[in-house]
Amino acid sequence: MGHYEDFWYEITESIEKEGLKKEFQDQLNKMNQQDKHRYKDTRDKWSYAHQQVIKKKNNESNIR
Repeated sequence: MGHYEDFWYEITESIEKEGLKKEFQDQLNKMNQQDKHRYKDTRDKWSYAHQQVIKKKNNESNIR
């Protein structure tokens, strides 16, 4: 596989493993409405959204 295929696979596997598919999709939808993400390519958007949902999940688990 090429670099891009590896990236998509790793993100998808991580999201599904953590059970964050809905949160990830919600984050992407939220980003589509924000000007600061308008000119990012899909790879950058996915990377940012992945970081955000993982960070949010980790913060919630630390609070509990």
